[in-house]
Amino acid sequence: MVGFNYELDYKISNEESYREWIVLCVASYDFTVGDINYIFCDDTYLLKMNNEFLSHDTLTDIISFDYTIGGCLGGDVFISLDRVKENALEYDFSFEEELKRVMIHGVLHYVGFKDKTSEDKALMRKEEDKCLLLFK
Repeated sequence: MVGFNYELDYKISNEESYREWIVLCVASYDFTVGDINYIFCDDTYLLKMNNEFLSHDTLTDIISFDYTIGGCLGGDVFISLDRVKENALEYDFSFEEELKRVMIHGVLHYVGFKDKTSEDKALMRKEEDKCLLLFK
C-alpha cells in the first residue's frame, strides 16, 4: 500500500492517481508494492532527520529508508516541500512535476538505481523521465 502522511499544511489533491502511478512504475520493473510511506515535511523537519540518521548537516529534498524484501518494495520516503519548491524554480519545472520526480526518485532507489556518480545520476534521470510519462 502507498500511504501519504503530512507534517505540514499541505495535501496532495489526487492521492489515488499518485498511488496508481507508483504501483504502475514499480510493476514496470517487475516488483510489487509492499508498504511505501511518503512523509511530506519542511526543511527543518528533514534537516533534523538528516542530522540524526545520516550525520549530514545539509538540506536535502529527499531521504528514503528502504525496507524492501525480495521483489516487494517498501520504505519510508521523507520529502521536504521547501526543497521541491526551490528546485522547481531553479530547474524551471512546475511544483507538481518536481514533486513527482522526487517521489519516484525514492522508489527508484528501492528498485536498485543509484545516484552517486555522474553516470548513475544520468541513468537515474532517464528512469525518472520514463516513470513521469506513466502518470495519468
